Amino acid sequence: MELLKRRIIEDGRVLSDQVLSVNTFLNHGVDPVLIAAMGREFAERFRDAGVTRVLTIESSGIAIAFATAAELGVPLVYARRRKALMNEGEYYSERVPSFTKGIVTDIVISKEVLKANDRILFIDDFIANGDAARGALRIVERSGATMVGAGIAIEKAFQSGGSFLREQGIPVLSLARIASLEGGQVRFAEE
Repeated sequence: MELLKRRIIEDGRVLSDQVLSVNTFLNHGVDPVLIAAMGREFAERFRDAGVTRVLTIESSGIAIAFATAAELGVPLVYARRRKALMNEGEYYSERVPSFTKGIVTDIVISKEVLKANDRILFIDDFIANGDAARGALRIVERSGATMVGAGIAIEKAFQSGGSFLREQGIPVLSLARIASLEGGQVRFAEE
């Protein structure tokens, strides 16, 4: 997606060979025009997959997932990143490390919002090692639902997350695939 790539080049900041900050337009400040365009792109790609729910993990994926769900006309579900006085039997839970935050958290999804007959489209802002996506996939599988696709705004193609999903047979659309951040330069993977 050229619009996203342009914003990454113009407004993204390479913090290290492993970390790209897109705080001004995607993670902290949100560009609604860009988010809406990403939602349209994901919806167009997965419109024929029979999606019944869009799933993301709080918090940076919510805006993109909302735009996608609105375009598809289906509900949005987001996994929370903590357990707050919740009855364990009413929630699916997975422990998930965060590459950029350097912490391990629990993600939880209420059993009320994820059903066995659901066809899930997973949406997230970044995929690096794929730990969040793995956790989401485990929850989807435990619920009996099916993950029919994954839409990722920015894939760090030099890490294993996107490849993992593809190896599971899950169609993945990454709007910007980064091959390298070495030397403070963003290099996109060839399509």
